[in-house]
Amino acid sequence: MNNHKESERAELHKTIWRIANDLRGSVDGWDFKSYVLGMLFYRFISENLTHYLNEQERQAGDPDFEYVTLSDEEAEFGRAETVAEKGFYILPSHLFATVRAQARHDANLNETLARVFKEIEGSAVGHASEEDFKGLFDDLDVNSNKLGPTVAKRNEKLVKLLEAIGDLPLSNGAGGFSGNGGFAGNSIDLFGDAYEYLMQMYASTAGKSGGEFYTPQEVSELLTRIAVAGRTEVNKVYDPACGSGSLLLNFAKVLGQENVRRGFFGQEINLTTYNLCRINMFLHDVNYEKFDIAHGDTLTDPRHWDDEPFEAIVSNPPYSIKWEGDANPLLINDPRFAPAGVLAPKSKADLAFTMHMLSWLAVDGTAAIVEFPGVLYRGGAEQKIRQYLIDNNYVAAVIQLPPDLFFGTTIATCIIVLKKSKRDNATLFIDASAEFARSGNKNKLLPEHRQKILDVYTARQDAPHFARLVDNGEIAANGYNIAVSSYVAQEDTREVVDIQALNAAIARIVARQAALRTQIDAIVAELEGEGV
Repeated sequence: MNNHKESERAELHKTIWRIANDLRGSVDGWDFKSYVLGMLFYRFISENLTHYLNEQERQAGDPDFEYVTLSDEEAEFGRAETVAEKGFYILPSHLFATVRAQARHDANLNETLARVFKEIEGSAVGHASEEDFKGLFDDLDVNSNKLGPTVAKRNEKLVKLLEAIGDLPLSNGAGGFSGNGGFAGNSIDLFGDAYEYLMQMYASTAGKSGGEFYTPQEVSELLTRIAVAGRTEVNKVYDPACGSGSLLLNFAKVLGQENVRRGFFGQEINLTTYNLCRINMFLHDVNYEKFDIAHGDTLTDPRHWDDEPFEAIVSNPPYSIKWEGDANPLLINDPRFAPAGVLAPKSKADLAFTMHMLSWLAVDGTAAIVEFPGVLYRGGAEQKIRQYLIDNNYVAAVIQLPPDLFFGTTIATCIIVLKKSKRDNATLFIDASAEFARSGNKNKLLPEHRQKILDVYTARQDAPHFARLVDNGEIAANGYNIAVSSYVAQEDTREVVDIQALNAAIARIVARQAALRTQIDAIVAELEGEGV
């Protein structure tokens, strides 16, 4: 992206964040995000559908066709065919632009919007897209007291929301709504970019809760590039703790959406975040048949048994959370966990996620997983699971990341890379703990840092004080400890001191001090002799 485009993008980001903050008033930003993001989604699908229908009719021979000018009755003719293709339908009177134009004069705006959202979701009922649209607007509660204590106050806020979101310069013509996913030259489209930026800003100001649903873009990109190293396309991609979907969508940016042939699969336990993820897919112009995002607990109720295995898996699962573990007698016989012969501790589910991903990984696939550092060296059941992973040669690499990269935590996390088909019986350890630049109140992996990690990962060779390829036998002898610091020696940056030269310098300083003292004594004596 050239400097002019980058500066325009930065200016747009500033505008979006200023508007988002102005709109929320006294409402907490984290609580208000659903309104800004939901209204952004409403505008996007309205414009996306309008563009699609206009193009269809103009190509069919009606160059002046404008969907927005039709009556609702006239528009009904295209419903069935459009829902089959796009997954949803919006009548002209329900389009964002139409509702916005009448909003100031609509005393029942809240009811109008509630009806419109219900109709949009309802348009998918009975069709293949039903699950993708169900409940998408649930968090955009137009009758919430958060918007104001009275209907009039709430409607006043809704008018401001519609106008502010409507004024954002996000419609970039056909490119934004193209059939190839809207990634011109693999660059993110404006709606998707705005959405990612808002989620990042909300996460950065929300503390711990924000970190639970958002992985910083530079970390997402690193994980994605590791997962697809050596590939130009993949069949299916998967994230078992997908949050708002930023990790999955990076495959579209890195490879191009058309090169993720059968689409994006994920599961998320938090209902609001699950809704955010599906909205994020649509805003990146990923059509409903190209994604399958499920709601629920991946560890105890995984929803994609019929879709595994996956060629590329990326994830930043929650760190050391509680799970049922051995309190559920069925789990030790679960084909995902049984091979290790032991379950992850009930208070630390990290390696349960790891085993789940390994189980669903294709024979020729790669999984790149952000992990809490304790899983690398803790004893007990976790040590036994590491033994299973190392003895079966599933760990391709362990990468130590810098501290303070993620929102909500300052810990130095790591990446475990899993493969089922390796050419050696060794594990690559990479110490990237110093590869960062300070940006604001967080550390960031700059492009040069990410490239350095990727280069040594793909080379799979030793690099002094940065990477070491270790035979798995050595790891076994070290009690299956896979902490990077145990294998990659840090460079000694202390200066070598020449003791003899130092002693000589000290002697010269002492002699000079004695000479100065003698001169001072002489001056004092002379002054006293003169009776000063």
